[in-house]
Amino acid sequence: MNLKDIFLALLVVFIWGINFSFIKIGLEELPPILFSAIRFSIVAIPAVFFIPFPKTSIWNVIGVGFFLGVLKFGLLFVAMKSDASAGLSSLILQAQVFFTIGLSILFFKELITKTQLLGVSVAAIGFSFFFFNAGGNITTTGLGLILLAALFWAISNMIMKQIKQVNLLHFMVWVCLIPPIPLLGLSFIMETNDPLGAILSTSIKTWGALTYVSYISTLIAFSIWGFLLKSYSAAFVTPFALLIPVVGIVTSSLLLNETLNPHEITGTILIMLGLVFCVAGNKLFNLLFNQGYIKRINKDT
Repeated sequence: MNLKDIFLALLVVFIWGINFSFIKIGLEELPPILFSAIRFSIVAIPAVFFIPFPKTSIWNVIGVGFFLGVLKFGLLFVAMKSDASAGLSSLILQAQVFFTIGLSILFFKELITKTQLLGVSVAAIGFSFFFFNAGGNITTTGLGLILLAALFWAISNMIMKQIKQVNLLHFMVWVCLIPPIPLLGLSFIMETNDPLGAILSTSIKTWGALTYVSYISTLIAFSIWGFLLKSYSAAFVTPFALLIPVVGIVTSSLLLNETLNPHEITGTILIMLGLVFCVAGNKLFNLLFNQGYIKRINKDT
């Protein structure tokens, strides 16, 4: 992976890490499914009237719109309303990394190197620190909902990965046209029979959160993420997502006063170490062994 694409991956990490705090802010005034419906509506309309339909099957657009927009974000927002903190949500959702790698091995016959396997294993240990020391920051319901959301994100990754020669910005705009109607229907049944009233009563702070979540987190970040998934194997790209909870936990601590504890710090360090192995492990080992550094050290000692 070249330096430009590493920078793009880290930019997505930063955008999505902060995103969880903005979601939490928006959910203070709006019910979760309605919030998600508005988010996708803002991206799709009026853009779809000016942006051509992407050169791909309509089923790819519907598939990503359904799995990513309706299922993944619907479940995540419901969980974050009252069953999970922003920091832990950003972490648990990264189970999509393991789901994506597993599905890529299953469907695309991708191979995983020993250093990448080591990196994922180290990161998984870091993951466990958050699971076993969650305390009162997440309920069992919240954990189940976010894990399901992670699985549906991985499925949408698979759809995006097999799309070839498509303008991903155009693709994401049309994808965002799919979720609003089913989400609005679910919101009307489950949340409020006066969605217009709820929308009109929201503050500027909530609209600011919606703007960030809609344009920056959805349109820009998912377009970049799709480009990276098309360009590299899932084992190279998805481990970057393990850094999202690092950004998410730090920013939620600063913006929402969610506390960090020693277990979270330990887990964060292990996740970052796992990422190093996944992304640069082979190069580091080759540098050490091929350049003779290990032999030289052994000779000197």
